[in-house]
This record gives sequence, structure tokens and C-alpha cells, in this order.
Amino acid sequence: MTPATPNYSLAEKLAIVQVIDSVILVDGAVHKGEIDVLSQLMSRIDFDSNFILQARNLPPEQGLLILKGMPEKKKQSLALILDEVANSDGHFHKKEMKLILDICSASGIHKETL
Repeated sequence: MTPATPNYSLAEKLAIVQVIDSVILVDGAVHKGEIDVLSQLMSRIDFDSNFILQARNLPPEQGLLILKGMPEKKKQSLALILDEVANSDGHFHKKEMKLILDICSASGIHKETL
């Protein structure tokens, strides 16, 4: 069962989609499982494919500041989403793990959350 997804602001959605996209792309290959989970997240978080292009234009530093400013409950949800994306292809790549840890650290997501 998928946990309830909080209602994110537009800025939060942009920042979240930006880091989801970066986790998908970090290992150099886009897998079917990642596409499937991204499609599910589009519905849960309420965004479309055009939104991904907008998120890519957000400066990464700005995205991380937005994530850092989110309430703890939203940060916990983000940590679960990133884990879901990284595991969606059946393999948690080392590059994905490092990127997620970097994102969580920069966003103020505590290790206990992971």
C-alpha cells in the first residue's frame, strides 16, 4: 500500500520532480520500472511530463533550498518517494544511493527518516 502523499505547493513539486528526475538519470540509464513509478508519481503528486522540463530549468541550489524549507512530514514523504524511485528498477545503484544521501543531507532530511 502506498502512503498518502501530502499536498505540495507548486515550488515544492518543482523541486521534488527535479530530484526524482536526477535520481532516475544518475546511473546513465532509464529503466522501465523507473518510467512506471514516474507515471504513478505523476498522478499522486499531480504533475505532467511538461512539468519535468520546467523542473529541469530550476537551479539545483534553489530546488534544495525549497526542499529544506518543507515541513518534516513532507520531507519524510520525499525520502520514501526517492527510495521508491531508486528501487523501481530492481537495483539500488551506488550512484542513486549517493545522490539520495546528498539530496537528503542538503534538504535537512535526517538519517533516521531513511
